[in-house]
Amino acid sequence: MSLIVQTIMLIVGAYLAGSISSAVLVCKLRGLPDPRTEGSGNPGATNVLRIGGASSALLVLFFDMLKGAGPAYLAYRLGVDPVSLGLVAIAACLGHIFPLFFGFKGGKGVATAFGAMAPIGHYLALFLMLTWALIVLLTRYSSLAAICTAILAPVYTWWLDDRFVIPVAMLSTLIVIRHKDNIKRLLSGNESKVSRKRRRKT
Repeated sequence: MSLIVQTIMLIVGAYLAGSISSAVLVCKLRGLPDPRTEGSGNPGATNVLRIGGASSALLVLFFDMLKGAGPAYLAYRLGVDPVSLGLVAIAACLGHIFPLFFGFKGGKGVATAFGAMAPIGHYLALFLMLTWALIVLLTRYSSLAAICTAILAPVYTWWLDDRFVIPVAMLSTLIVIRHKDNIKRLLSGNESKVSRKRRRKT
């Protein structure tokens, strides 16, 4: 099998894996409202936290990260070049953002992107999680935490293993672009904060 065909297959597989909406499935299995129509309307872990509580949000976070980590790790083990690795990781994120199986209405792709970065090394995964958690604790803005973590991710990668700066920078750029509306709301003071309060059923 040629490297080009192998890379194309990895990209397609990553997109299909990303298209499995963890938020929608977890909410459906737990009898929660559809995250695409409740709360912020974003089918991601933060919105599931708002409408379903911490345990549901953690499940979504785990599976969303796995969607990125799995294809990226497989591509890494197969020895693809850094740019192709970045394309595989972005394909998983695009699957999450525009899911084939869920009407092309997906989330921001943050957890999937960070999951795709995680196989680079344990320290990078740790730094990403700590950065995100610290900013959320200090500001209670999930979007701000995601943006800041994305901006710092290439810096961490350059310090830990500079071979993967390009694919990480590609993912970081995608995350920042996906948060353009959040950036506008943050600047205007209209961005919603993270709440752990579960919505009562009626």
